[in-house]
Amino acid sequence: MKKTAQLALLEKTIKGLGFSLRYEKGNFLGGECRLRTDNVVVVNKFMPLEGKLYTLARVISRLNPPGLSHDVTKIIDKLAANNLFS
Repeated sequence: MKKTAQLALLEKTIKGLGFSLRYEKGNFLGGECRLRTDNVVVVNKFMPLEGKLYTLARVISRLNPPGLSHDVTKIIDKLAANNLFS
């Protein structure tokens, strides 16, 4: 699966979990937060594609929701195998 397709799948998964997704500029990597009553995932829009994949996969991994698709768990396992979560 191409990295752009992986990113689209992770974005769809984040939105399916009830989070809104925002790409913002700033001096940060990204992550999940609660803004008033909204759950938001913020990603640095200037990061390379691999960084965006890492950020979204890390958020999904931390949330650990039941019933993730095989493709999403495969992406997360691949990033975890490369020790990107440590």
